[in-house]
Amino acid sequence: MKIEYMLTPRLRTFLKEPFGILITGTPKETMAALKALIETQKPARLVSVGDVVSQNMHEYGLHPQLTVIDHISLRDQAIPKLAAVETTVYVDNPQGTITQEAVEAIKNALESNAHIHIEVNGEEDLLTLIAVLYAPENSLVVYGQPHLGVVVVKASLERKAQVKQFLNEMKASKS
Repeated sequence: MKIEYMLTPRLRTFLKEPFGILITGTPKETMAALKALIETQKPARLVSVGDVVSQNMHEYGLHPQLTVIDHISLRDQAIPKLAAVETTVYVDNPQGTITQEAVEAIKNALESNAHIHIEVNGEEDLLTLIAVLYAPENSLVVYGQPHLGVVVVKASLERKAQVKQFLNEMKASKS
């Protein structure tokens, strides 16, 4: 397993804030607002990162083309497995890192038209950045903001440039 990126202390603090549009409320409220946003935006791709948000999206009929999950919520609550999908890919991605295999799995999934789940052994949080970077322009990447709601990131050229800056700062040393 090759680690491509490692979270820096500065980014750990910075990335705790929502990276897109924060939709607050109960799951029912956030999913209704998200559904309205999807109908308005008509995204190229819909991606979810995180167990609770992914589970809620599926329960409310919003089926992401790519779902990235680790079966852990808030680092300790086990989440039941979601319904079967066309393809499930398994990757290792330790906490606070982004591995090469996780990057490749997301890139490949976003190039496919299949409904794909990526199950992460480790932690999926930082993979939101990779999803934004490789999603087609105008895609929506949705992740959970604990105790508040969901965050929706539009994969725009501006957001992709911001992600590239973060990844440059996080680049693992070559050894």
